[in-house]
Amino acid sequence: MPLPTMVGMIERRLLINYRVEPDVLARLLPEPFRPVLVGALGVAGICLIRLGDLRPAGLPSIAGVTSENAAHRVAVEWDGPHGPLTGVYIPRRDSSSRLTAVVGGRLFPGAHRRARFSAEEGGGQYAVGFESLDGTGCVEVRAEIATDMPADSIFASVSEASAFFEDAPLGYSATRRPGEFDGVELACNGWRVGPLVVSHVRSSFFEDVTLFPPGTAELDSGLLMSGIAAAWTAHPRLRARATAPAGAERQRSPSPPVPHPVRAGSSA
Repeated sequence: MPLPTMVGMIERRLLINYRVEPDVLARLLPEPFRPVLVGALGVAGICLIRLGDLRPAGLPSIAGVTSENAAHRVAVEWDGPHGPLTGVYIPRRDSSSRLTAVVGGRLFPGAHRRARFSAEEGGGQYAVGFESLDGTGCVEVRAEIATDMPADSIFASVSEASAFFEDAPLGYSATRRPGEFDGVELACNGWRVGPLVVSHVRSSFFEDVTLFPPGTAELDSGLLMSGIAAAWTAHPRLRARATAPAGAERQRSPSPPVPHPVRAGSSA
């Protein structure tokens, strides 16, 4: 039975971005995914998102639920029937919602861990984090609204960063079955992001030296989305093939977004 399209409001979404040595990412990624490069570096990060009125399409907003969620993500490409496709691979999802954790990977794409979230925001400042109930992961972020990207960011401008993530609407999440990945595509009613300056970040994932040796993953930038209506449409599961497809990483240069009334965007 096909999974329902979910609709709701992105009340707040922080995208905390890291620039990562591509060979390190390549070792982390399962087949069929490969790192997408900006310049000579790969892109990974954390999405911290509060969803409001989340519900199956067709139901009234009163039937929706509000939850805090987190996703660790990597910008990737893989081979489709008609050539390379780009999106994000999500090795880990966490949620404050007991329901999401129970049905994730069954009625909603992607397996989710339960986590305890904290969120304080106001006056353009954000302090958001979580600790998973099973003790396997934690994140802390403090950031505030900025006027431009950091000088050392791999993205030359906010518009370049925005286009990079908008052009990756499809995400594949790890499931309880090795080699199988749940797909979901995000469409936003008016894609818009703004820059953040990140004053503090802690991530048990990116600070794991067995995954990221010292100096191979560095904080790059932060972006903010808020008050945007969105829909999440499930895609068929992607299954790894017995033999990995040939091909090296592809460098993707961000390009300005094309105006359109409804925009897709990075799904996690």
